[in-house]
Parts: sequence; structure tokens; C-alpha cells
Amino acid sequence: MRIENQVTLEFPSRSANEGFARTAAACFAAQLDPTLEEVNDIKTAVSEAVTNAIVHAYPDTLGKIVLKLRIREDHSLEIIVKDWGVGIADVEQARTPLFTTGNEERSGMGFTIMESFMDALKVRSAPGKGVTVTMARRIARRAGR
Repeated sequence: MRIENQVTLEFPSRSANEGFARTAAACFAAQLDPTLEEVNDIKTAVSEAVTNAIVHAYPDTLGKIVLKLRIREDHSLEIIVKDWGVGIADVEQARTPLFTTGNEERSGMGFTIMESFMDALKVRSAPGKGVTVTMARRIARRAGR
């Protein structure tokens, strides 16, 4: 599917950058004229993916996170969040609701939340090689637009 527009952002794995990432994604998605509900879904999914990278990929150090946003010709938004951190040994287990490698503050619902707000979710990882989360959301065309 042909890409109509795209942007790539790179930032350190500081918790303050989670808000930046979710706002940037919402601003970029605005060109698709999404509803407020669609914008909130996108922001939530991006927040979960970036927070996972901040908390789990680099538990004891700062690292690099890349956020790629692409608008495709089918009026969909593709979101890619990539890190080069510790990786995930068992992706299927990590996608299980309530599973977490974090402390008691972590809910283990990140991938479940991403999946519930997006049309598609793909997670690729290998231990020591980082994680790439790819999400897609088709934005409904509104009448009269």
C-alpha cells in the first residue's frame, strides 16, 4: 500500500517524551480528519507503546526510541515504535493480558490496550535486539469531506 505522507521522530527514553510522542501522533493524524474518539484511541495506543519502550526496553539506562508515522492511501495511519533495548524473549507470553516483567505498578495490559484501540498490531522482538511494534488504524472518511 502506497505511503502518502510520513514522519520519523527520534527521542531518548525519558518518561517526559511519552506525552510528546502521543501529541505528535495526534497532530500528524489530524490530516486524516479523525473523530475525537479516533484521536484518543491513537493517543492511547502510542502512549502504551512508548511507555513499554521506556519502562521495559531500557530499565537501567537511557536509550533511543524511534516513532514512525505513515499515512497510507487507504486512509489508514501506520504507527511504528522501535527501540534497541533488552528485547522480549517470548512475544506471545508478553501479549497475554496481565503478564508483566515490571514491578507491581505495571498492569501487564499494554499490548492488550494497543490491540483494542488499533485495527492491527504486530510485535517483533529478540532478546538483546529491541522491539518493533507496528500498529495500524483505518480512519473512517466522513460524509462531505
